[in-house]
Amino acid sequence: MELWLLNTFGTAELAILFVGGAVVFSLAGSLLLRRFSPRVSQGRHNDVIAVVLGVYGAIYGIILAFVVVAEWEALGAAETNVATEAAQTAEVLRDSSAFPPDQRRRISIAVGGYVHAIVDKQWPLMREGRPDPGLTNPEITALYKVFQGYEPQTEVQKTYYGQAVSSLSGVAIARRSRLATSQQQMPVLLTGLVIGGAFVILPLSLAYGIPSLKVQLVFVGAISALIGVSVLLVLTLDRPFSGSLCISPAPFREGVLAQYWQ
Repeated sequence: MELWLLNTFGTAELAILFVGGAVVFSLAGSLLLRRFSPRVSQGRHNDVIAVVLGVYGAIYGIILAFVVVAEWEALGAAETNVATEAAQTAEVLRDSSAFPPDQRRRISIAVGGYVHAIVDKQWPLMREGRPDPGLTNPEITALYKVFQGYEPQTEVQKTYYGQAVSSLSGVAIARRSRLATSQQQMPVLLTGLVIGGAFVILPLSLAYGIPSLKVQLVFVGAISALIGVSVLLVLTLDRPFSGSLCISPAPFREGVLAQYWQ
């Protein structure tokens, strides 16, 4: 459900769905509550509601802050890892300039195959949360075989050969990290706390009676909008390779790797 929402609707549409839905629910609930339970709207239970709302609000705020910070850091790490993988792949290609023409050509073909397999085959599946490591296994294996079948002759070639193999190892490590990150998501319990907490805070805010209708609508509308934005932010950050704000494969199309997309 989460992936379907992120991949089907744009950011503006999701904002309308989450924020607008929460605000409409709260405003409608306030109007109905004032009509069918006048005592609540008059604030007769505000002493109790204020304490409960304050406690729940503080706990929920701490949970949201923890989740948002953790997810933001994970998003940054995933984006950095993608850039590192692309940079290491480009470095393999640059180091090959010290090799004979035939070896350079074989490395270039292998690198091109790997880059296209990532962007054309693997990235769409990562967007759906089900990356298939097998889609790039042949290409990364082919890259290793190209180097395993080559024996550098000069000292310069040996130096660049060592650097290229080291970069290739970095590519493999970054690839594994990228695939693992694309499958990770918040634990079910934590997701339940974020979404369930919203369903607790919203009714509590409705139960806090304010004599003035306008003031109460502004009060519940502001709280519901903040909660809607928070839930949407958490869901968006939880899936760094999905949705309209996802991590882009652009690093694999830039720099020295741009030659494979011309």
